[in-house]
Amino acid sequence: MRQATIERNTKETQIKLSLNLDDYSTIDIDTGIGFFNHMLDAFARHGRFGLVVKANGDLNVDPHHTTEDVGIALGMALKEALGDKAGIERFGSALIPLDETLSRVVIDLSGRSYLVFNAELTNPKLGDYDTEVTEDFFQAFAFNAELNCHAEVLYGRNTHHKIETLFKALGRATRAAVTLNPEIKGVPSTKGVI
Repeated sequence: MRQATIERNTKETQIKLSLNLDDYSTIDIDTGIGFFNHMLDAFARHGRFGLVVKANGDLNVDPHHTTEDVGIALGMALKEALGDKAGIERFGSALIPLDETLSRVVIDLSGRSYLVFNAELTNPKLGDYDTEVTEDFFQAFAFNAELNCHAEVLYGRNTHHKIETLFKALGRATRAAVTLNPEIKGVPSTKGVI
């Protein structure tokens, strides 16, 4: 199975994260940030990934370090679980609606890190979650997974709905990109490596 476990410890956070690309029977998330737990759960369930996250962070400061460092660990786990990327679809995209909101995420498992993030998040807080750290999570994930990610809210009003559709779309787009295709021989690149 394509899976990886990452342990990342700093003075600000202690994170243990396990990602399984081929068995989504186990999803267990505890970051200490309720809304962020909900978003990671949405990513895993809609991407059909097994995901176990245990994070302890300096939440007495704010949720930034924990959110960003989980993004780092998740990106590292995805990169490790994919190995040489032989036989994968490589590209993935998803449009996800939630009531009045529609969001799109497009990714390329190219081996090159890049993020384009377009979302107007008008409510600065959802519970203990600072909504501006959503972009920091996406950046940390994209740069550590070494993928291109274009994430945008096309329209919407409710900040919860905007962020939730982004995480669901990230899960679906990632699932599409990591899917193995028996018709693809080797690595899907003209370079022969990604």
